[in-house]
Amino acid sequence: MATKVSHKGELPPDVLREMEALNGEAGRFHIWLRTQPNSPVQRPWHLAAPAGRPPVAPGAVIPSHPRAVAHVWHWKDIAPYLYRVAELCPLEFTERQQFLLVNPGLPTGIKVTNTIRVAVSIYRPGDVAETHLHTPNASRTILSAGGGYTIVEGERFAAERGDLLLTPNGTWHGHGNDGAEPIIWMDVLDWPLLDYLDVIWIRSDYASARPNEAPAPAGWSQKLYGQGGVVPRSVPPTRGTGIAVSPMFQYRGRATRAALDAMRDQDGSAYEGVEVEFVNPVDGTPVFPTLAYKAQLLRPAEATRPFRHTASAMYVVLEGTGYTEVDGVRLDWGPNDFFVIPNHQWRSHVNADAHKDAVLYQVTDAPLLRAIGQYRAQGRGRDGAVVDLA
Repeated sequence: MATKVSHKGELPPDVLREMEALNGEAGRFHIWLRTQPNSPVQRPWHLAAPAGRPPVAPGAVIPSHPRAVAHVWHWKDIAPYLYRVAELCPLEFTERQQFLLVNPGLPTGIKVTNTIRVAVSIYRPGDVAETHLHTPNASRTILSAGGGYTIVEGERFAAERGDLLLTPNGTWHGHGNDGAEPIIWMDVLDWPLLDYLDVIWIRSDYASARPNEAPAPAGWSQKLYGQGGVVPRSVPPTRGTGIAVSPMFQYRGRATRAALDAMRDQDGSAYEGVEVEFVNPVDGTPVFPTLAYKAQLLRPAEATRPFRHTASAMYVVLEGTGYTEVDGVRLDWGPNDFFVIPNHQWRSHVNADAHKDAVLYQVTDAPLLRAIGQYRAQGRGRDGAVVDLA
């Protein structure tokens, strides 16, 4: 039988059928015989449709290509479940009282993007969690007024709303609540990335690992690293085994708000409003090699211009009400709401209140994209034209 000629880059139908039959046989040996070219899988991200992500071509090598979608989790909808978890599963019977956010676009895995996991935890008065360490980098953004604490490498940090507490990979840490009311925070980890790389491990043998460990002096991190622009050169050895992570474990919410307020009369960024980043105080790099943390102030009625990049971002609302438009879809938000914006998608923020500020905290995997040479960013100018920013 004559072989039917196909288009360039495509196998003739009869050859393709035979190849796929061979693949059926070869599968038991965990190999795959190439039947499709790589080239049509994706177009360059910046050449995608003006509103949209790079298309995945029909017949892509991978059988499915699930992608995270933009989504908002409203506090009024999810908070009742958190309190119910605390009632049903006291900490003495379970290691965590929390729920995890799941992106509706990702059919497998408990994650908001392919690099970020987010949980919301509650600790009742008197709760004390076991001291442990793990390979993922983690943080806690405090959503309650106060009352709880975190201990990192023997240093105790009292927590207040808006505080960012870091537990870098390889640091012993634990949590508790010595207040009269429950305390709630947002946990963020780079767990999905490390899980994919198969480098997840956890330890909880603190008593045997550090039998004679003395508590760190009160306020150790703040005394050494809490003065912007002043870096200590005579310091004890870095605590924990993490590499390229911040030695400062607490960034105070009050100080963050004051920094934003101090710049409110400046023009700010056309794409972010007034923005600050939580950085390693020693060298100004992101607090983790995989994740960067930022806070931004949207002044009354302020609206940012459209922006997109190859990184993904997770947000929590500390103050105010407004909305974020993502590729034409409006995500309304208010205090304690969470929302995620996957990579490549155009977004712009709007403070819907003409009289009050809005404050957003952001976590992004941009450092990871920069480290592998894949970070790109674009914005739109006043005339709507696309501008390359990175």
